Amino acid sequence: MLGIVTRFAGAARAAGLRVSSSEVLDCTRHLSMIDALDEAQFRTVLRANFAKSLREQAQFDQLYELFFKQLSTDAQSEAQVLGRALEQALAALKEQAGENPVLMAALDMISGEPSAFLAMMNDLETDGERPAMAMGGNLGQVARRLEVMLGLNDIRGLAAQFLEQNRSTLPWQVRRDMERHFQARLEMANRLLTQAPRPENAGLVRAMSHEKRMAQLGETPFVSLSPKEVAEMRFVIDHLVRKLKDTVARRYAARTRGVLDVKRTLRRAARFQGVPMEIVLKKRPPNKGKIVTLCDVSGSVWSAARFMLNMLYAVQDCFSRVKSFIFVAGLADVTPIFEHNAINQAIERVLRETNLEYGASTDYGATLRDFARNHMDILNKKTTIIIIGDGRSNYCNPEAKILDTMREKSRRIVWLNPEPPQFWYSGDSEMKTYERYCHEVRPCQNLNQLMEFISDLVL
Repeated sequence: MLGIVTRFAGAARAAGLRVSSSEVLDCTRHLSMIDALDEAQFRTVLRANFAKSLREQAQFDQLYELFFKQLSTDAQSEAQVLGRALEQALAALKEQAGENPVLMAALDMISGEPSAFLAMMNDLETDGERPAMAMGGNLGQVARRLEVMLGLNDIRGLAAQFLEQNRSTLPWQVRRDMERHFQARLEMANRLLTQAPRPENAGLVRAMSHEKRMAQLGETPFVSLSPKEVAEMRFVIDHLVRKLKDTVARRYAARTRGVLDVKRTLRRAARFQGVPMEIVLKKRPPNKGKIVTLCDVSGSVWSAARFMLNMLYAVQDCFSRVKSFIFVAGLADVTPIFEHNAINQAIERVLRETNLEYGASTDYGATLRDFARNHMDILNKKTTIIIIGDGRSNYCNPEAKILDTMREKSRRIVWLNPEPPQFWYSGDSEMKTYERYCHEVRPCQNLNQLMEFISDLVL
């Protein structure tokens, strides 16, 4: 066991892993405590001792596969089939290779000793004491890799030449197996050359601009947000709302300048015989609209609904009045909760204090009947109704006539659907029925779509 571990440690050192003698001894002692014939345990012990960090595990895995699987399997076939013939072939090829280090390392690899070739691969990653090229760059490394590749091709040619010269002395089965052996080992060496493992870096943080991060987060569907992204989304919403309110404030400030009030200007100027003339403008208060929201809070759309409620709550200063309702199979007025609590506390109280059965099947018809019975009088021609939901009513009566009445009493009805549009008319969805009574139907699956709607609504 110590001999196998020592040989593997030598190969690992040649490949660039830092393995000390004490770690080899520790590994041998640990192997005596497990069933070494169990590959999972055997591999785990070697990895724990030879791979110091996550960054080195990819390189360790490649070395383990090479040493204990690929080379080990080929070694058994060599001893059983090729035997002495392979030794003679390698000796003849080494004589022809002369002092060429690339060819010698490749032949050692073919014979089952990968350390020299691994050391050469590791040396390719650094220039060492080699003189720098005149124009810099990485052309030196490319040239050295090309040199190794050409050396492997030379070995392939020398092997074919040896087999052809010994056609009469070697049985055809031996020549066939030897050719396969050379081909497999050379392919193995070529993979080490072209597919060098890169260190693992799971903790890498890719910095990006604030605008790019916001755009990327804005395109993520609400249902796919992780807890960390949900927290980030709150900051993004605050930023967007502040920006939107600033735009509204500037617009209303411009409106307060008004137009010239001729009568008041002349009356005021008469006090001073018109010198100096003080201009008086007509000031009109901004014409703010009234919003009524009906939000489906069933499990299928809640992940999107909470962000829509959050955004509507944040911009409620831009409207003269916002009335908020939530529903599942019935309706609940949550306007007082949103008026007297911060948004996060309000949402928690909504879920805790309302009498809705959140586990019930969604019934849009029952919701509309409840609204018609108790709240229809709050609608007028300044009211914009915003319905947030997927329109899936579990095959209950959709009560489309009530929605038609709401349309007649209000300024407009906007339906925000968090489902992808291709699913709107499938299964128990009543969107085909409801959209006939809406002024506008929008998909609202992510923050960008939601913010686009809010901007259109406010501005």
